[in-house]
Amino acid sequence: MPESPARSTQDLSAALLERRFDLRDEAATLAFGERFARAIDATRLAISHASSERFHGLQVQLIGDLGAGKTTLVRATLRALGHVGRVKSPTYTLVEPYSLVIESGPLDVYHFDLYRFADPAEWADAGFREYFDAGALCLVEWPQQAGGLLGVPDLVFALSLPDEGMSNEEGRVLTARAFSETGKTCLERC
Repeated sequence: MPESPARSTQDLSAALLERRFDLRDEAATLAFGERFARAIDATRLAISHASSERFHGLQVQLIGDLGAGKTTLVRATLRALGHVGRVKSPTYTLVEPYSLVIESGPLDVYHFDLYRFADPAEWADAGFREYFDAGALCLVEWPQQAGGLLGVPDLVFALSLPDEGMSNEEGRVLTARAFSETGKTCLERC
């Protein structure tokens, strides 16, 4: 059984930027996913226009209890990036790949779900490192199951239930933290 999602995947240095979003219902989660998709595209365009550098990828770790809305947020982001097919949870396949074409160009997206990992060594044995070195968008649910093997993410999205003062019980709170300049630029655009 996974550790509590409140525990960090590793000791991360202080975030470059932290923002909180109240996602009062599924529509608010879908709207955030759309804003996040636009931010990814805009960030990629800005990087390509600012210099001859290419986009080196974006690792987004999604943390939260079962049913917190991690897959819903991934689904909303993928749809806003232009994916029209079914978005399956990779709980059993471990990774679902998507090849998309957005305004900033072709984008490979890998949606991971590490819930079933019992030991961080399973991450290394699965051979997923290459996905993270390919300029792709990697969306990782249950990253704590890989221990510190994922390295420092660009963004961490922590989904939790709202404080008791919120009247809508189906709502969620998204605390987003950026740990790289690319992640910070993307989060500023959300």
